[in-house]
Amino acid sequence: MNTKVKEFLTSVSMPQTIASQTVNTVQTSQVDSMASECITIDESKGFWSKLKAFIGPGLLVAVGYMDPGNWATDIAGGSQFGYSLLSVIGLSSIFAMILQYLALKLGIVTGHDLAQACRESYSKGVTIFLWVLCEIAIIATDLAEIIGAALAINLLFNIPLSIGVLITIADVMLLLLLQHKGFQALERTVGGIIFIIILCFGYEILLSQPDIAQLSKGFIPSAQIVTNPSMLYIAIGILGATVMPHNLYLHSSVAKMRKFSDTEKGKKEAIRFASIDSTGSLFIAFLINASILIVAAAAFHFSGNHTVADIGDAYHLLDPLLGAKWAAIVFGIALLASGLNATLTGTLAGQIVMEGFLNLRLKPWLRRLVTRGIAIIPALWVAFLYGERGTAQLLVFSQVVLSLQLSFAVVPLVIFTSSKAKMGKFVNSPLLTTITWIVASIIIVLNLYLLFQVLFEI
Repeated sequence: MNTKVKEFLTSVSMPQTIASQTVNTVQTSQVDSMASECITIDESKGFWSKLKAFIGPGLLVAVGYMDPGNWATDIAGGSQFGYSLLSVIGLSSIFAMILQYLALKLGIVTGHDLAQACRESYSKGVTIFLWVLCEIAIIATDLAEIIGAALAINLLFNIPLSIGVLITIADVMLLLLLQHKGFQALERTVGGIIFIIILCFGYEILLSQPDIAQLSKGFIPSAQIVTNPSMLYIAIGILGATVMPHNLYLHSSVAKMRKFSDTEKGKKEAIRFASIDSTGSLFIAFLINASILIVAAAAFHFSGNHTVADIGDAYHLLDPLLGAKWAAIVFGIALLASGLNATLTGTLAGQIVMEGFLNLRLKPWLRRLVTRGIAIIPALWVAFLYGERGTAQLLVFSQVVLSLQLSFAVVPLVIFTSSKAKMGKFVNSPLLTTITWIVASIIIVLNLYLLFQVLFEI
Protein backbone atom coordinates (compact mmCIF):
# COMPACT_ATOMS: atom_id res chain seq x y z
CA MET A 1 0.00 0.00 0.00
CA ASN A 2 2.70 2.47 0.94
CA THR A 3 4.57 1.71 -2.28
CA LYS A 4 1.46 2.38 -4.40
CA VAL A 5 0.74 5.62 -2.57
CA LYS A 6 4.32 6.69 -3.07
CA GLU A 7 4.14 5.91 -6.82
CA PHE A 8 0.85 7.83 -7.10
CA LEU A 9 2.24 10.89 -5.35
CA THR A 10 5.35 10.78 -7.53
CA SER A 11 3.26 10.60 -10.70
CA VAL A 12 1.12 13.55 -9.57
CA SER A 13 4.04 15.77 -8.56
CA MET A 14 6.16 14.99 -11.62
CA PRO A 15 4.30 17.28 -14.07
CA GLN A 16 4.58 20.14 -11.57
CA THR A 17 8.30 19.52 -11.27
CA ILE A 18 8.71 19.45 -15.04
CA ALA A 19 6.59 22.62 -15.35
CA SER A 20 8.70 24.32 -12.71
CA GLN A 21 11.89 23.36 -14.54
CA THR A 22 10.42 24.62 -17.81
CA VAL A 23 9.51 27.99 -16.25
CA ASN A 24 12.98 28.37 -14.82
CA THR A 25 14.53 27.55 -18.20
CA VAL A 26 12.34 30.11 -19.96
CA GLN A 27 13.09 32.78 -17.38
CA THR A 28 16.81 32.12 -17.67
CA SER A 29 16.65 32.45 -21.44
CA GLN A 30 14.61 35.62 -21.08
CA VAL A 31 16.96 37.31 -18.67
CA ASP A 32 19.74 37.30 -21.27
CA SER A 33 19.87 35.51 -24.60
CA MET A 34 23.63 35.72 -24.21
CA ALA A 35 23.83 34.67 -20.57
CA SER A 36 26.98 32.67 -21.28
CA GLU A 37 28.68 35.93 -22.27
CA CYS A 38 28.22 37.52 -18.82
CA ILE A 39 31.39 38.95 -17.33
CA THR A 40 32.20 37.67 -13.85
CA ILE A 41 33.32 40.44 -11.50
CA ASP A 42 36.36 39.59 -9.38
CA GLU A 43 35.61 41.17 -5.99
CA SER A 44 39.29 41.04 -5.01
CA LYS A 45 40.20 43.54 -7.74
CA GLY A 46 40.57 47.29 -7.18
CA PHE A 47 38.25 50.14 -8.14
CA TRP A 48 39.56 50.71 -11.68
CA SER A 49 39.61 47.03 -12.61
CA LYS A 50 36.00 46.65 -11.48
CA LEU A 51 34.93 49.80 -13.28
CA LYS A 52 36.56 48.57 -16.49
CA ALA A 53 34.62 45.31 -16.20
CA PHE A 54 31.32 47.22 -15.89
CA ILE A 55 31.91 49.52 -18.89
CA GLY A 56 29.80 48.50 -21.88
CA PRO A 57 26.06 48.40 -21.14
CA GLY A 58 25.99 52.19 -20.75
CA LEU A 59 27.45 52.60 -24.24
CA LEU A 60 24.73 50.35 -25.70
CA VAL A 61 22.11 52.55 -24.07
CA ALA A 62 23.83 55.83 -25.02
CA VAL A 63 23.58 54.91 -28.71
CA GLY A 64 19.84 55.51 -28.57
CA TYR A 65 20.50 59.05 -27.43
CA MET A 66 22.53 59.97 -30.52
CA ASP A 67 20.61 58.26 -33.33
CA PRO A 68 19.51 60.03 -36.57
CA GLY A 69 16.28 61.15 -34.90
CA ASN A 70 18.34 63.35 -32.60
CA TRP A 71 20.08 64.83 -35.60
CA ALA A 72 16.82 65.93 -37.20
CA THR A 73 15.46 67.64 -34.08
CA ASP A 74 18.83 69.17 -33.14
CA ILE A 75 19.45 70.55 -36.65
CA ALA A 76 15.93 71.97 -36.84
CA GLY A 77 16.26 73.49 -33.37
CA GLY A 78 19.72 74.96 -34.00
CA SER A 79 18.94 76.48 -37.42
CA GLN A 80 15.61 78.00 -36.33
CA PHE A 81 16.33 79.11 -32.77
CA GLY A 82 20.11 79.28 -32.43
CA TYR A 83 21.42 78.05 -29.09
CA SER A 84 18.09 78.50 -27.25
CA LEU A 85 17.24 74.79 -27.13
CA LEU A 86 20.56 73.74 -25.61
CA SER A 87 18.77 73.99 -22.27
CA VAL A 88 16.27 71.36 -23.46
CA ILE A 89 19.10 69.02 -24.48
CA GLY A 90 20.73 69.56 -21.08
CA LEU A 91 17.50 68.99 -19.15
CA SER A 92 16.60 65.95 -21.25
CA SER A 93 20.04 64.47 -20.60
CA ILE A 94 19.59 64.91 -16.84
CA PHE A 95 16.19 63.22 -17.10
CA ALA A 96 17.83 60.39 -19.05
CA MET A 97 20.55 59.89 -16.44
CA ILE A 98 17.99 59.67 -13.63
CA LEU A 99 15.67 57.29 -15.48
CA GLN A 100 18.46 55.03 -16.75
CA TYR A 101 19.76 54.82 -13.18
CA LEU A 102 16.35 53.55 -12.09
CA ALA A 103 16.33 51.03 -14.96
CA LEU A 104 19.74 49.56 -14.14
CA LYS A 105 18.88 49.44 -10.45
CA LEU A 106 15.66 47.55 -11.15
CA GLY A 107 17.52 44.96 -13.20
CA ILE A 108 20.38 44.48 -10.75
CA VAL A 109 18.24 44.30 -7.59
CA THR A 110 15.28 42.22 -8.81
CA GLY A 111 16.96 40.17 -11.51
CA HIS A 112 14.10 41.10 -13.86
CA ASP A 113 14.01 43.69 -16.61
CA LEU A 114 11.25 46.31 -16.85
CA ALA A 115 9.18 44.29 -19.34
CA GLN A 116 9.26 41.21 -17.08
CA ALA A 117 8.35 43.34 -14.07
CA CYS A 118 5.32 44.69 -15.94
CA ARG A 119 4.19 41.19 -16.93
CA GLU A 120 4.49 39.99 -13.34
CA SER A 121 2.69 43.00 -11.83
CA TYR A 122 -0.12 43.84 -14.26
CA SER A 123 -3.06 42.02 -15.81
CA LYS A 124 -2.70 40.40 -19.21
CA GLY A 125 -4.68 43.19 -20.89
CA VAL A 126 -2.49 45.95 -19.42
CA THR A 127 0.65 43.99 -20.25
CA ILE A 128 -0.33 43.59 -23.90
CA PHE A 129 -1.30 47.28 -24.08
CA LEU A 130 2.13 48.32 -22.75
CA TRP A 131 3.84 45.88 -25.12
CA VAL A 132 2.02 47.32 -28.16
CA LEU A 133 3.01 50.86 -27.16
CA CYS A 134 6.61 49.78 -26.70
CA GLU A 135 6.63 48.09 -30.11
CA ILE A 136 5.32 51.31 -31.66
CA ALA A 137 8.20 53.17 -30.01
CA ILE A 138 10.73 50.64 -31.35
CA ILE A 139 9.26 50.90 -34.87
CA ALA A 140 9.44 54.72 -34.62
CA THR A 141 13.07 54.38 -33.58
CA ASP A 142 13.79 52.00 -36.44
CA LEU A 143 12.09 54.42 -38.81
CA ALA A 144 14.56 57.11 -37.75
CA GLU A 145 17.47 54.72 -38.23
CA ILE A 146 16.29 53.76 -41.73
CA ILE A 147 15.89 57.37 -42.81
CA GLY A 148 19.21 58.43 -41.27
CA ALA A 149 21.21 55.60 -42.85
CA ALA A 150 19.46 56.02 -46.22
CA LEU A 151 20.19 59.76 -46.19
CA ALA A 152 23.85 59.11 -45.39
CA ILE A 153 24.10 56.60 -48.25
CA ASN A 154 22.40 59.05 -50.58
CA LEU A 155 24.62 61.97 -49.60
CA LEU A 156 27.94 60.11 -49.54
CA PHE A 157 27.48 57.85 -52.56
CA ASN A 158 24.75 59.64 -54.56
CA ILE A 159 22.50 56.57 -54.40
CA PRO A 160 18.76 57.38 -54.72
CA LEU A 161 17.02 57.72 -51.37
CA SER A 162 14.48 54.96 -52.07
CA ILE A 163 17.32 52.53 -52.96
CA GLY A 164 19.17 53.58 -49.83
CA VAL A 165 16.09 52.66 -47.77
CA LEU A 166 16.14 49.16 -49.28
CA ILE A 167 19.90 48.81 -48.65
CA THR A 168 19.30 49.29 -44.93
CA ILE A 169 17.74 45.81 -44.83
CA ALA A 170 21.27 44.43 -45.21
CA ASP A 171 22.20 45.58 -41.70
CA VAL A 172 20.67 42.29 -40.51
CA MET A 173 23.88 40.58 -41.66
CA LEU A 174 26.02 42.95 -39.57
CA LEU A 175 23.90 42.23 -36.51
CA LEU A 176 24.15 38.46 -37.00
CA LEU A 177 27.93 38.66 -37.41
CA LEU A 178 28.36 40.61 -34.18
CA GLN A 179 25.96 38.44 -32.19
CA HIS A 180 27.86 35.37 -33.40
CA LYS A 181 31.08 36.86 -32.02
CA GLY A 182 29.50 37.51 -28.62
CA PHE A 183 28.07 40.27 -26.45
CA GLN A 184 31.41 41.91 -25.68
CA ALA A 185 32.16 42.18 -29.40
CA LEU A 186 28.87 44.07 -29.75
CA GLU A 187 29.83 46.42 -26.90
CA ARG A 188 33.29 47.08 -28.38
CA THR A 189 31.89 47.72 -31.84
CA VAL A 190 29.36 50.20 -30.48
CA GLY A 191 32.07 51.94 -28.44
CA GLY A 192 34.32 52.18 -31.50
CA ILE A 193 31.56 53.72 -33.64
CA ILE A 194 30.77 56.23 -30.89
CA PHE A 195 34.44 57.23 -30.89
CA ILE A 196 34.23 57.88 -34.67
CA ILE A 197 31.17 60.10 -34.15
CA ILE A 198 33.01 62.04 -31.42
CA LEU A 199 35.98 62.67 -33.74
CA CYS A 200 33.67 63.80 -36.54
CA PHE A 201 31.83 66.34 -34.42
CA GLY A 202 35.00 67.53 -32.74
CA TYR A 203 36.14 68.47 -36.24
CA GLU A 204 32.81 70.16 -37.07
CA ILE A 205 32.89 72.22 -33.86
CA LEU A 206 36.41 73.46 -34.65
CA LEU A 207 35.27 74.52 -38.12
CA SER A 208 32.04 76.23 -37.00
CA GLN A 209 33.78 78.36 -34.31
CA PRO A 210 30.70 78.99 -32.13
CA ASP A 211 30.36 82.12 -29.99
CA ILE A 212 31.09 80.77 -26.49
CA ALA A 213 29.26 83.60 -24.70
CA GLN A 214 26.02 83.12 -26.66
CA LEU A 215 26.41 79.37 -26.47
CA SER A 216 26.58 79.50 -22.67
CA LYS A 217 23.33 81.49 -22.52
CA GLY A 218 21.62 78.71 -24.45
CA PHE A 219 21.86 76.43 -21.41
CA ILE A 220 19.64 78.81 -19.41
CA PRO A 221 15.95 77.79 -19.85
CA SER A 222 13.67 80.37 -21.45
CA ALA A 223 9.89 80.82 -21.07
CA GLN A 224 9.72 81.20 -24.86
CA ILE A 225 10.29 77.46 -25.21
CA VAL A 226 6.81 76.85 -23.77
CA THR A 227 5.01 79.90 -25.20
CA ASN A 228 6.26 79.49 -28.78
CA PRO A 229 4.34 76.53 -30.35
CA SER A 230 7.01 75.90 -33.03
CA MET A 231 9.78 75.88 -30.45
CA LEU A 232 7.76 73.67 -28.11
CA TYR A 233 7.13 71.14 -30.90
CA ILE A 234 10.86 70.78 -31.55
CA ALA A 235 11.64 70.83 -27.81
CA ILE A 236 9.30 67.88 -27.22
CA GLY A 237 10.87 66.18 -30.24
CA ILE A 238 14.27 66.63 -28.60
CA LEU A 239 12.87 65.18 -25.38
CA GLY A 240 11.50 62.19 -27.27
CA ALA A 241 14.76 61.71 -29.15
CA THR A 242 16.86 62.00 -25.99
CA VAL A 243 14.88 59.99 -23.43
CA MET A 244 13.85 56.92 -25.43
CA PRO A 245 11.27 54.44 -24.06
CA HIS A 246 12.90 51.25 -25.33
CA ASN A 247 16.22 52.24 -23.71
CA LEU A 248 14.66 51.82 -20.27
CA TYR A 249 13.72 48.22 -21.10
CA LEU A 250 17.12 47.61 -22.70
CA HIS A 251 19.15 48.96 -19.78
CA SER A 252 17.22 47.04 -17.14
CA SER A 253 18.20 43.87 -19.01
CA VAL A 254 21.81 44.48 -20.13
CA ALA A 255 22.71 45.73 -16.63
CA LYS A 256 22.54 42.06 -15.64
CA MET A 257 25.28 41.07 -18.10
CA ARG A 258 27.79 41.35 -15.24
CA LYS A 259 27.92 38.53 -12.68
CA PHE A 260 28.33 39.90 -9.18
CA SER A 261 27.81 38.60 -5.66
CA ASP A 262 24.10 38.09 -4.95
CA THR A 263 24.35 39.87 -1.62
CA GLU A 264 23.39 43.32 -0.43
CA LYS A 265 27.03 44.40 -0.66
CA GLY A 266 27.43 42.87 -4.12
CA LYS A 267 24.30 44.53 -5.49
CA LYS A 268 25.24 47.88 -3.95
CA GLU A 269 28.64 47.74 -5.62
CA ALA A 270 27.13 46.64 -8.94
CA ILE A 271 24.70 49.58 -8.88
CA ARG A 272 27.58 51.94 -8.10
CA PHE A 273 29.77 50.85 -11.03
CA ALA A 274 26.86 50.44 -13.45
CA SER A 275 25.76 54.00 -12.58
CA ILE A 276 29.22 55.38 -13.38
CA ASP A 277 29.15 53.53 -16.71
CA SER A 278 25.65 54.79 -17.49
CA THR A 279 26.14 58.42 -16.45
CA GLY A 280 29.50 58.69 -18.21
CA SER A 281 28.11 57.22 -21.43
CA LEU A 282 25.06 59.48 -21.37
CA PHE A 283 27.31 62.50 -20.80
CA ILE A 284 29.12 61.58 -24.03
CA ALA A 285 25.72 61.37 -25.75
CA PHE A 286 24.86 64.80 -24.34
CA LEU A 287 28.07 66.28 -25.76
CA ILE A 288 27.32 64.82 -29.21
CA ASN A 289 23.71 66.07 -29.20
CA ALA A 290 24.78 69.50 -28.03
CA SER A 291 27.48 69.53 -30.74
CA ILE A 292 24.93 68.83 -33.48
CA LEU A 293 22.75 71.74 -32.34
CA ILE A 294 25.76 74.03 -31.85
CA VAL A 295 27.09 73.32 -35.36
CA ALA A 296 23.60 73.89 -36.82
CA ALA A 297 23.21 77.17 -34.92
CA ALA A 298 26.70 78.47 -35.75
CA ALA A 299 26.63 77.43 -39.40
CA PHE A 300 23.00 78.11 -40.31
CA HIS A 301 21.10 80.28 -37.82
CA PHE A 302 23.70 83.02 -37.50
CA SER A 303 24.30 83.07 -41.26
CA GLY A 304 20.61 83.75 -41.91
CA ASN A 305 19.69 80.20 -42.96
CA HIS A 306 16.85 79.72 -40.47
CA THR A 307 14.90 77.23 -42.58
CA VAL A 308 17.48 74.43 -42.64
CA ALA A 309 15.31 71.75 -41.09
CA ASP A 310 16.59 68.56 -42.67
CA ILE A 311 19.83 66.62 -42.78
CA GLY A 312 20.18 66.86 -46.58
CA ASP A 313 20.16 70.66 -46.60
CA ALA A 314 22.62 70.71 -43.72
CA TYR A 315 24.99 68.41 -45.62
CA HIS A 316 24.97 70.53 -48.79
CA LEU A 317 25.37 73.85 -46.96
CA LEU A 318 28.18 72.89 -44.57
CA ASP A 319 31.05 73.10 -47.07
CA PRO A 320 30.26 76.58 -48.47
CA LEU A 321 29.25 78.07 -45.10
CA LEU A 322 32.19 76.69 -43.12
CA GLY A 323 34.67 77.04 -45.99
CA ALA A 324 36.05 73.53 -45.57
CA LYS A 325 36.08 70.80 -48.22
CA TRP A 326 35.68 67.88 -45.82
CA ALA A 327 32.97 69.34 -43.56
CA ALA A 328 30.06 67.69 -45.40
CA ILE A 329 31.81 64.34 -45.88
CA VAL A 330 32.73 64.09 -42.20
CA PHE A 331 29.12 65.00 -41.36
CA GLY A 332 27.86 62.20 -43.63
CA ILE A 333 30.25 59.64 -42.15
CA ALA A 334 29.06 60.50 -38.63
CA LEU A 335 25.43 60.17 -39.76
CA LEU A 336 26.03 56.73 -41.29
CA ALA A 337 27.88 55.59 -38.17
CA SER A 338 25.01 56.84 -36.02
CA GLY A 339 22.42 54.93 -38.04
CA LEU A 340 24.41 51.68 -37.95
CA ASN A 341 25.00 51.94 -34.21
CA ALA A 342 21.35 52.55 -33.38
CA THR A 343 20.36 49.57 -35.51
CA LEU A 344 22.39 47.20 -33.34
CA THR A 345 20.89 48.23 -30.01
CA GLY A 346 17.37 48.68 -31.38
CA THR A 347 17.17 45.02 -32.32
CA LEU A 348 18.48 43.94 -28.93
CA ALA A 349 15.82 46.08 -27.23
CA GLY A 350 13.14 44.53 -29.43
CA GLN A 351 14.13 41.03 -28.37
CA ILE A 352 14.09 42.01 -24.68
CA VAL A 353 10.67 43.66 -24.95
CA MET A 354 9.05 40.73 -26.76
CA GLU A 355 10.54 38.14 -24.41
CA GLY A 356 9.76 40.17 -21.29
CA PHE A 357 6.14 41.12 -22.05
CA LEU A 358 4.98 38.02 -23.95
CA ASN A 359 7.40 35.32 -22.80
CA LEU A 360 7.98 34.79 -26.54
CA ARG A 361 11.35 34.40 -28.23
CA LEU A 362 12.19 34.96 -31.89
CA LYS A 363 15.50 34.44 -33.61
CA PRO A 364 17.39 37.77 -33.82
CA TRP A 365 17.37 37.89 -37.63
CA LEU A 366 13.62 37.19 -37.76
CA ARG A 367 12.88 39.78 -35.08
CA ARG A 368 15.01 42.28 -37.01
CA LEU A 369 13.26 41.61 -40.31
CA VAL A 370 9.79 41.95 -38.76
CA THR A 371 10.58 45.31 -37.14
CA ARG A 372 12.38 46.67 -40.17
CA GLY A 373 9.71 45.34 -42.52
CA ILE A 374 7.07 47.37 -40.67
CA ALA A 375 9.20 50.52 -40.41
CA ILE A 376 10.45 50.42 -44.00
CA ILE A 377 6.97 50.81 -45.54
CA PRO A 378 6.34 54.45 -44.50
CA ALA A 379 10.02 55.31 -45.06
CA LEU A 380 10.00 53.92 -48.61
CA TRP A 381 6.64 55.48 -49.43
CA VAL A 382 7.66 58.96 -48.23
CA ALA A 383 11.13 58.71 -49.83
CA PHE A 384 9.61 57.77 -53.18
CA LEU A 385 6.83 60.38 -53.19
CA TYR A 386 8.32 63.33 -51.29
CA GLY A 387 12.10 62.87 -51.29
CA GLU A 388 14.43 64.46 -48.74
CA ARG A 389 11.94 67.05 -47.48
CA GLY A 390 9.31 64.44 -46.70
CA THR A 391 11.74 62.10 -44.96
CA ALA A 392 13.02 64.98 -42.83
CA GLN A 393 9.49 65.75 -41.62
CA LEU A 394 8.87 62.05 -41.00
CA LEU A 395 12.09 61.88 -38.99
CA VAL A 396 11.04 64.69 -36.64
CA PHE A 397 7.52 63.23 -36.36
CA SER A 398 8.98 59.85 -35.33
CA GLN A 399 10.70 61.54 -32.40
CA VAL A 400 7.46 63.18 -31.28
CA VAL A 401 5.81 59.72 -31.38
CA LEU A 402 8.61 58.43 -29.15
CA SER A 403 8.00 61.24 -26.71
CA LEU A 404 4.28 60.41 -26.54
CA GLN A 405 5.12 56.76 -25.72
CA LEU A 406 7.63 57.70 -23.04
CA SER A 407 5.18 58.16 -20.15
CA PHE A 408 4.00 54.55 -20.43
CA ALA A 409 7.52 53.30 -19.74
CA VAL A 410 8.53 55.92 -17.17
CA VAL A 411 5.53 55.59 -14.83
CA PRO A 412 5.84 51.79 -14.27
CA LEU A 413 9.60 52.20 -13.79
CA VAL A 414 9.13 54.84 -11.08
CA ILE A 415 6.39 52.77 -9.39
CA PHE A 416 8.50 49.59 -9.31
CA THR A 417 11.68 51.23 -8.01
CA SER A 418 9.68 53.08 -5.36
CA SER A 419 8.15 49.82 -4.13
CA LYS A 420 9.60 48.44 -0.91
CA ALA A 421 8.15 45.01 -1.76
CA LYS A 422 10.11 44.83 -5.02
CA MET A 423 13.31 46.67 -4.13
CA GLY A 424 13.74 45.96 -0.41
CA LYS A 425 16.60 48.01 1.00
CA PHE A 426 17.31 49.41 -2.47
CA VAL A 427 13.95 51.19 -2.72
CA ASN A 428 14.15 54.80 -3.89
CA SER A 429 14.71 57.32 -1.13
CA PRO A 430 11.91 59.84 -0.47
CA LEU A 431 13.99 62.54 -2.21
CA LEU A 432 14.67 60.38 -5.28
CA THR A 433 11.02 59.32 -5.41
CA THR A 434 9.96 62.99 -5.40
CA ILE A 435 12.47 63.88 -8.13
CA THR A 436 11.44 60.96 -10.34
CA TRP A 437 7.75 61.79 -10.02
CA ILE A 438 8.52 65.41 -10.94
CA VAL A 439 10.40 64.17 -14.03
CA ALA A 440 7.51 61.86 -14.94
CA SER A 441 4.99 64.68 -14.42
CA ILE A 442 6.93 67.08 -16.66
CA ILE A 443 7.05 64.46 -19.40
CA ILE A 444 3.32 63.74 -19.08
CA VAL A 445 2.29 67.42 -19.04
CA LEU A 446 4.42 68.30 -22.06
CA ASN A 447 3.06 65.35 -24.00
CA LEU A 448 -0.55 66.19 -23.14
CA TYR A 449 0.05 69.79 -24.21
CA LEU A 450 1.54 68.61 -27.51
CA LEU A 451 -1.35 66.21 -28.12
CA PHE A 452 -3.88 68.95 -27.37
CA GLN A 453 -2.06 71.31 -29.72
CA VAL A 454 -1.96 68.78 -32.56
CA LEU A 455 -5.60 67.70 -32.18
CA PHE A 456 -7.09 71.17 -31.92
CA GLU A 457 -4.43 73.05 -33.92
CA ILE A 458 -3.97 75.69 -31.24
